[in-house]
Amino acid sequence: MGEPVAASNLLLSGAVMLGAALLFVTLFRKLGLGATLGYIVGGAVIGPYVLGLVGDPQSIMQVSEIGIAFLLFLVGLELHPSRLWRLRRDIFGFGLAQVVCCGLALSALLHLAIGFSIEASLALGLPLALSSTAQVLPMLRSSGQLNDPDGERAFSILLFQDLSIVPLITIIAAMSRAPADPGAPPGGMLVLYTIAAVAGLVIAGRFLLNPMFRLIGRLSERELFVVAGLFTVIASAALMHSLHLSVALGAFVAGVVLAESPYRHELESDVEPFRSILLGLFFLSVGMLLDLPAIAAKPLLVGGLALGIIAVKALLIAGIAFMFGIRGVRAIWLGLLLSQAGEFGFVLFGQAAAARLVVPETASLMSAVVTLSMVTTPFLMKLIDWTKARMPAGGAGHDGPEFSPETNAIVVGYGRFGQTVGQMLMAKKIPVTIIDQSSAQIEISQEFGTTVYYGDGTRLDLLRTAGAETAEGIFFCQDAPLEREQLKAILEAFPQAKVMVRVYDRRQMMALDGLDVALMQRELFESAVSMARQALVSLGVSEREALRVEAEYRARDSERLQRQSETGDLRAAMDRMFGVGRPIGDAETAKPGAANNPLAH
Repeated sequence: MGEPVAASNLLLSGAVMLGAALLFVTLFRKLGLGATLGYIVGGAVIGPYVLGLVGDPQSIMQVSEIGIAFLLFLVGLELHPSRLWRLRRDIFGFGLAQVVCCGLALSALLHLAIGFSIEASLALGLPLALSSTAQVLPMLRSSGQLNDPDGERAFSILLFQDLSIVPLITIIAAMSRAPADPGAPPGGMLVLYTIAAVAGLVIAGRFLLNPMFRLIGRLSERELFVVAGLFTVIASAALMHSLHLSVALGAFVAGVVLAESPYRHELESDVEPFRSILLGLFFLSVGMLLDLPAIAAKPLLVGGLALGIIAVKALLIAGIAFMFGIRGVRAIWLGLLLSQAGEFGFVLFGQAAAARLVVPETASLMSAVVTLSMVTTPFLMKLIDWTKARMPAGGAGHDGPEFSPETNAIVVGYGRFGQTVGQMLMAKKIPVTIIDQSSAQIEISQEFGTTVYYGDGTRLDLLRTAGAETAEGIFFCQDAPLEREQLKAILEAFPQAKVMVRVYDRRQMMALDGLDVALMQRELFESAVSMARQALVSLGVSEREALRVEAEYRARDSERLQRQSETGDLRAAMDRMFGVGRPIGDAETAKPGAANNPLAH
């Protein structure tokens, strides 16, 4: 009889958690405070210290921590090894400086302000230097900032923080006052395990995972892609967990290994829903573990420590940013973004308690401090957005769009794509406000008599400043792709404007499908079709037949794109593609070796 009762309790707990998530995330989204805070507050309400509707939040957290692994896997999919190499200065320079400076400063704060021993201060202060990967990365992804210079820098710091978990565990183990755990490897072995595990994952990715995905791609079974994606994340996480290493790091390495796979976008779409659900459960469990009695017993101490951590980290990170050449609002933004303590603090405080460096009550109190600091992040981001909106958006002395005259149209991005769009609008004397983030591009444009205003034209507040609330058209021509949530917010904020978007390829078009966009233009599609038509003529195909082939190709491509958007499967309607053995009309239109890539543009 025990099993049905356990299953009933599990179902009831699941229903309560999902119900709390629906209610509180919806409410906090409406209030503009973000989903993370909604999850934490919802977890606190249903947790053991308020309504007591769900038991054993510690077990829930252990399971839902896999959500962080899914998040790092998705981030890894977006990072080519060449990009990681480009970020090496920020990862091992800025990241190292941040962890060391913040860790030692916070350890000194705990030692001097509260009187902890040096060992206890280090065991608690060093983990507090780590920020919340699970909180910051989703914010960067949803705002489309993960691929811009500031977002990349924040990601680099977070990546180094994940790498630093191994040395932090080693430091705590070295100071331990408890008998050695025969099941745990010594600190030196952890470093060797880390190197060996990362190398093993890279080799497995090249010789096992990539061939596996090629085989599944040929079978055209979507369910197998979902299973393979889940297997990749969970197997890499399980390997790292068995070696007492960071599961998030293992999933990240697996993602980077697959970053150059032609199936990475499909993997991303398959894994994303699991990431969202598990990450939500993680933050629910954080709320459930919030020790409200400890906060009620010592509210000034807990609140003061949380504010002290935020202040120290924000000031130090902004100062380090200044040393690395980052100035003004960007340095302040980075400091506030990473000022909270992170979820790995819960793990490391447990290690400190097990090592008898602190008593369990102190570890619980510090976990409450970490949670409280995480709660402040959405409010701090509101503060920095409010500050940005009231400061000139200039870069290197350039005017922001607050200096632009009244306009009918806004062009975001004035590179090779935006220049054509902007100049053709100006040809009909249509007032245009042009926005770009590149100082070099702005200066070159000024030499040719074109005024370009400095700023991030994907931000709602900056678009309002540029006159988007009255503009008839907003045209996104920038290199960096727009995220779906980002574009959705823009469409809701400026419903009167016709919005057109430059997209990279059909995958991005599929990701934006269903939004009320006037036009999505693949950046290379028209030029490729034009060149193909001229290539046919140059190879002896008549002009009339070349135009017929072009018309048929456009029709089939449109049909494929519609089917792909409906199913979410890049291999949908493959029978409508041209290739060897599948020409149109006469065989002259299909030359040997012309087989199409099903993932083309």
